[in-house]
Amino acid sequence: MPAAAEYDAVVVGAGPYGLSAAAHLIGRGLRVGVFGKPMGLWRDNMPGGMLLRSHWWATHLSDRENKYTFDRFARETSTSISYPIPLVAFIEYGLWFQRQAVPMVDTTFVSSIERDADAFSLTLADGRQVTSTAVVVAIGVSYYAHRPALYDHLPASLVSHSCEHRDLSRFSGKQVVVVGGGQSAIEYAALLNEAGAAVHVVARRAIEWRSPDPPDERTAAERMKAPRASIAAGWDYWCLDRLPYAFYHMPQFAKNRYNLCDASSASDWLRDRIIGKVSLHEAQTILAIDAKGDAAVATTSDGETLWADHVILATGYGVDLDKLTMIGSPLRRSIQTRDGTPLLTPWFETTVPGFYFSGLTALQAFGPIYRFVAGCGPAARRVARAIVQRREARSRSVVSLSWSRSAL
Repeated sequence: MPAAAEYDAVVVGAGPYGLSAAAHLIGRGLRVGVFGKPMGLWRDNMPGGMLLRSHWWATHLSDRENKYTFDRFARETSTSISYPIPLVAFIEYGLWFQRQAVPMVDTTFVSSIERDADAFSLTLADGRQVTSTAVVVAIGVSYYAHRPALYDHLPASLVSHSCEHRDLSRFSGKQVVVVGGGQSAIEYAALLNEAGAAVHVVARRAIEWRSPDPPDERTAAERMKAPRASIAAGWDYWCLDRLPYAFYHMPQFAKNRYNLCDASSASDWLRDRIIGKVSLHEAQTILAIDAKGDAAVATTSDGETLWADHVILATGYGVDLDKLTMIGSPLRRSIQTRDGTPLLTPWFETTVPGFYFSGLTALQAFGPIYRFVAGCGPAARRVARAIVQRREARSRSVVSLSWSRSAL
């Protein structure tokens, strides 16, 4: 068996957060391994026709010299930039970024990660072994898909999570119930309707329509009232952009409330694709659901009975480290968590030195910006700096120890 490849840092995942972390680490001269399918979640788990909530100027992946931006990609590939951004354009940008900034991505997935003395040992799906002094986990959100227990007894032919669907044309002529009321639920409902399905949306709260984005041309007073920011216009979001690590120092109860509020709205540009075209059951929940033949039959909290050929759970994502089966049990037990979420330092490092999380996993600690592509840069910069500092500290310790021994 060939010797295990050795790296200064390994990045697990090749989506926007993984590619950005890798680009910064490469830019600092480290030996970096990156494993995963480039933009895999976006290519395999997002529906065709999807549009991004973010503007192009808030959708840059990040490299250390800020060379490979969305607007540069658009110029060099003659891609038209519009709002909202089509999914296909963002995927093409991500793959372009990968080719420019992180060309050595290995598409093999990581099957296990173990702690081995002062380093980490990783086993790949093809059996190869690699070692690294640092690991950055930047996996896609599909690992964290939240599936309420109410639906556990239904077969996969009748119920699925929204992240399992790329092509919605299979639902043409079918009746589909979408559970949820946030951006994902409402956009899936619109796309399903446009694919020829009859759609019911069951949302436990009234749908909150996010205010239309302000025009680019605004008065000074309008800009002062609601400055432009990556997630949405407003001073709170502006602060998240300009002070991307300040949220970390808020009390946890306040962070939890803020994160929950941010996740529950739908973009205003979906309104015309929904109203009058999709059956909305707002402020309702499904109390019971069972299979009858080839259909699912649900009872809502207002007593209505809904029949569906399929139920799509647009119920969001909940970070739970136990769902990351590639993390070996001894290592998992060493990572302290709160409600399944790893406790992170201000450097995105877990309680296991040298083991980092980026992207959605950092949401509870660092805030809603890390639910969006806008968080790629702040996370990548801080993680890369932390890994370099740890490496330099280790080097100084080795030199100091060698000098001490030679002096004896």
